[in-house]
Amino acid sequence: MEKKDFLFEELNTLSKKIKDTKGMPEDLTVRLVQMLDRLDRMANLGHYASEFDTLSRYIETVTSIPWLEETKDILDLEGAKGSMEKNHYGMQYAKDRILEYLSTLILLSQRGENAVSKSPVLLLVGLQGVGKTTLAYSLAETLGRKFERIAMGGIGSATELRGRSKSFPEAEPGQIIKAITRTGVRNPLILLDEIDKASGEQGLRSDIMAILLEILDPKQNVAFRDHYIDYPIDLSNVLFICSANTTGTLSAALMDRMEIIKMPSYTDQEKIVIAREYLLPQIIQKSGLKPEELQIDPDLWPGIVRPFGYDSGIRSLGRTLESICRKVAREIVEGKVTEVKLTSDNLKYYLPQ
Repeated sequence: MEKKDFLFEELNTLSKKIKDTKGMPEDLTVRLVQMLDRLDRMANLGHYASEFDTLSRYIETVTSIPWLEETKDILDLEGAKGSMEKNHYGMQYAKDRILEYLSTLILLSQRGENAVSKSPVLLLVGLQGVGKTTLAYSLAETLGRKFERIAMGGIGSATELRGRSKSFPEAEPGQIIKAITRTGVRNPLILLDEIDKASGEQGLRSDIMAILLEILDPKQNVAFRDHYIDYPIDLSNVLFICSANTTGTLSAALMDRMEIIKMPSYTDQEKIVIAREYLLPQIIQKSGLKPEELQIDPDLWPGIVRPFGYDSGIRSLGRTLESICRKVAREIVEGKVTEVKLTSDNLKYYLPQ
């Protein structure tokens, strides 16, 4: 296929995408059609310019945004209770606050108002491994919303959130637009994870805090302008949840828009129940073992839960159980044993060194 034929085929594909994109604002559609006409003239002249790539990539991106598609919220308080009890042990205070938040969403929705835009943004605050991300995912599952996580610890500049003008080489939209595009709906639940870790440099942090304020403030996010898209996009249907290890680096203006839910550290007794009832069955299955191939003496759990000192969350506990299961799996594969029972005599061998 000649280069010119290839260009015309690409133009036909882009034209179809513009026509098939539902709910795109009319003035933006006109802009894309004008760009397409410009690309058509360039193709007819028989020359290929870098501008062709820039404009075609822009059209591809804009037509990929879900302008109209959305999921319908499942507003069921009893279902939410069951989901959280299934996925989380303990944390009664945090669960109660989530249920209160859901109750306001249900009431506002029943009265015909945009519940998300009138509700404060939840900020889950707690140390690593206490279940902030899992709780946000459970909320998305309960509501029947698509879930997307943005790791704020990796955000080093404001352009990563807001995008960069398409006039720059290799420009692309920011993380917010990318997250919405990945979910394929305009009303996902987006977790802004560890917002306190966004850029450690003071000047950059203040820029990022200002953008977060625009994203999370219902008076501003109805017309969020990504620099790459260069068109106001309504984020009022997106349910944003934030998490942080500490609130010390967050701006006062941002904190004012948030409802803080403090996530307590787990006690050793709670960790034992979580490890025995939740983590171990999952890790045994992922390791390829059968439940009867690994038995643990009930008296050993305190030593498994805290082999290396205190940890606020359950991540290190999960890694400990994974290490035990891997050693058991290896012994079974090597034919040394058919099953293992952990006792006080062999526990030290199976714990990670």
